[in-house]
Amino acid sequence: MYRKIRYPSQAGMFYAGTEEALRRQIEECFKHRFGPGEVPKVNENGPRRIVGVISPHAGYMYSGPVAANAYYHLALDGVVDLFVILGPNHHGIGSGLATVDGGVWRTPLGDVEVDGETAREIARRSKIIDFDESAHRYEHSIEVQIPFLQYVYGSSFKFVPICFLMQDLETSREVGEAIGESLYGRNAVIIASTDLTHYEPQRRAHEKDRKVIDAIMKMDEELLYSVIESYNISACGYGPVIALITAAKKLNAKSVSVLSYKTSGDITGDTSSVVGYASLSFNK
Repeated sequence: MYRKIRYPSQAGMFYAGTEEALRRQIEECFKHRFGPGEVPKVNENGPRRIVGVISPHAGYMYSGPVAANAYYHLALDGVVDLFVILGPNHHGIGSGLATVDGGVWRTPLGDVEVDGETAREIARRSKIIDFDESAHRYEHSIEVQIPFLQYVYGSSFKFVPICFLMQDLETSREVGEAIGESLYGRNAVIIASTDLTHYEPQRRAHEKDRKVIDAIMKMDEELLYSVIESYNISACGYGPVIALITAAKKLNAKSVSVLSYKTSGDITGDTSSVVGYASLSFNK
């Protein structure tokens, strides 16, 4: 039986290109001084309080340790059947909002199945999401999350990717509403993929990113959008974050926890022009 395969576009660039090297790289992210400090083991009897996380998407050498904090806490929280992964469209290719209706995505750690039924349900509820594989072909923001999931959960999960070229408040909210309705009562987690301030001095990045994180912690998508616009903040995935906030409220999230915040300057030592990275969790 023929299955559509989305081949990795970033293996060997954003993350290691072979299975052995990639497993080692992910382990190093978990054990890094900016990571959680140890490799997680999935808690089979976890409380399952997390409904969503925010995770960065730069190369693993830069943002991997920060992302590892999100995946560590997911593992402690228990087994997850389905992930809906939201990411910005950096390349401007394809539909304004794009998912896919089936097939598998391949990484050096193996294949992960797209939950086509859930993708179709979200698209039906939103009425603004298209099925467009071209939007995903070269995009890294969703792809780089998958090896972490594979490392933690093996092949026991399915996922739905949604790529955002359009990130205005109304559109992002509409997608979030559809996701929240589609996932209600299911064992699912939403991952919003974003980096924060881009290419500004460390002190200024800290100031701007603090405003973004404060708005997220209030679970106020209007405030977040206003902060992004008013302070000209170059966070690239604010639409996915708005959708996550909207969906999380429908899924009874009550609080947001900051798991990690660092910049590329913390990794490289060059604080003259940095990119901000944060991991946060939305909890019932």
